[in-house]
Amino acid sequence: GRLGARKTDCDREVRMTVKSILAEKGTEVLTIGKETTVSEAVALLAKHRIGALVVTDNGGSIRGIISERDVIRHIAEDGVGALNQPVATVMTANVKVCTESHTVNDVMEIMTRGRFRHMPVERAGKLIGVISIGDVVKRKIEETEREAEQIKQYIATA
Repeated sequence: GRLGARKTDCDREVRMTVKSILAEKGTEVLTIGKETTVSEAVALLAKHRIGALVVTDNGGSIRGIISERDVIRHIAEDGVGALNQPVATVMTANVKVCTESHTVNDVMEIMTRGRFRHMPVERAGKLIGVISIGDVVKRKIEETEREAEQIKQYIATA
């Protein structure tokens, strides 16, 4: 009845939060300091097969983010000499962040509007994870498949 529908809606809301994605994927985040060279950052991106690194200070506060796109853009502008510069000169300093309570739809909208693919997750001003556009798309596909299955079950029992 009605109560069951509410529970399903509530479960759906929980499944569609940043917190639920981090619970599944984990909270391990590779970070670097702003004095790290772009070359060192590129080596880490390649070694770990990731698209971005969060730049933090010693206290774990977010100071920036550097993505593959940032690196390419700076090499195009400054030549290979950009690789010897500290990431502070290349990173995006004004980082959009989210919290565990943001929904997948919130994050997808922010990423689409800002044209970026990685978003740090903060709790009390400290970095606790990173959500990628791949995480968001995966969760949206899972949700769509789940809804389709529920509709099939509903039709089958009607």
